[in-house]
Amino acid sequence: MGVSVSELEISEPLVSINENKYMTPASNTKLLTYLGAIQNFDSFPSLFYSIKNDSVIQFQSSGYPLLLHPFYPDPKLTDFFKQDFDFEYVIPSVGPKPQGPGWSWDDYSYYYASERSAFPIYGNAVGITKVNNEVKTLPSGFDFVLKSDSMAPMALRDKDANRFQINPLKLKEGDTLYRPFITSDSLFVKLLGETIDKEIVISTAEDKALWTPLYTGAEEVLYKGLLQNSDNGIAEALLIMIAEKNNGVLLEQQAIDSLQKKWSQWTPDPFIWVDGSGVSRYNMFTPRSLVAVLKEIYKTSSWNQILSRFPKGGESGTLKAYEIYNVFGKTGTLRHNHNLSGYLITKKGKTLVFSVMVNHFTTPTSEVREGIGKLLSWLQRKVK
Repeated sequence: MGVSVSELEISEPLVSINENKYMTPASNTKLLTYLGAIQNFDSFPSLFYSIKNDSVIQFQSSGYPLLLHPFYPDPKLTDFFKQDFDFEYVIPSVGPKPQGPGWSWDDYSYYYASERSAFPIYGNAVGITKVNNEVKTLPSGFDFVLKSDSMAPMALRDKDANRFQINPLKLKEGDTLYRPFITSDSLFVKLLGETIDKEIVISTAEDKALWTPLYTGAEEVLYKGLLQNSDNGIAEALLIMIAEKNNGVLLEQQAIDSLQKKWSQWTPDPFIWVDGSGVSRYNMFTPRSLVAVLKEIYKTSSWNQILSRFPKGGESGTLKAYEIYNVFGKTGTLRHNHNLSGYLITKKGKTLVFSVMVNHFTTPTSEVREGIGKLLSWLQRKVK
């Protein structure tokens, strides 16, 4: 267990328990991704485009993840492709690997481990729904077989192919579940073309192409997905977008390296950092470094943005299950690991920054959550 608590403007900690020990952060990693995003973007480019002639638009990826997303749709981006033009997709010379370092191999069939790709579409997942006792998928066109067996899983994709086994006995009427598909440039243009009812051509850029960013104003939607719902695909995409902006490549490691270098002036301990979401168990941070990140977030953004974007204890997002109030923070959970880092307002109105990290426990996570809640409630009462 590691705990670090301090006041916003004071470097000396109020509470320090193993605050310099490296621990597995899980989705507390998204705090670093969020800080990188707000430092690099006022507005997110949804894509880059160039008008090739009077009838053709070429476009290329910025890494943006909301094209036809099932939870966070961006209608302005969809409308862009409804224009009366033909479209050519210019693929990047390099792109991200589908899985991050240290991701569990057997997570491939679950939404939280959806593949990374140069240009995500539909959240890189297929939605599976039972309507009037009939199984349907969105997007359609994927191979699936029905297996009515009480022992079979609800839905499972083949590891190396976009074939899905679906158990209608366990799929409830009207419910939708999401399973990742294997991504590729050819599948991307196929799915987009089927949606807009046009053929999308994979092409190369014109020598003198002038690329214009398309801004659709969905920043708050992205940040809600990142912080409130802890969406891993959005976290991975944001780190890729930072790399594209600063290094011109869709490679997460480029973003991590540049941010680490930039932040070295104020980080108490170097981050052992490999992905944007915290799915990897290779990530290791110290509690006091997460407190430093939260202080930097406070300096970079407004307090109102923190209040609106972060989950609120007992009310919203991943903090809804906590029985604590006037706490705004980010949880991080992997099996046998649970953390909570954020901002706490005391009974006297003072704002504290904290990180509580609990690793390698065998008790139920609910008990760890209860213990963290009691600690934070005690701090709210006692700190003057």
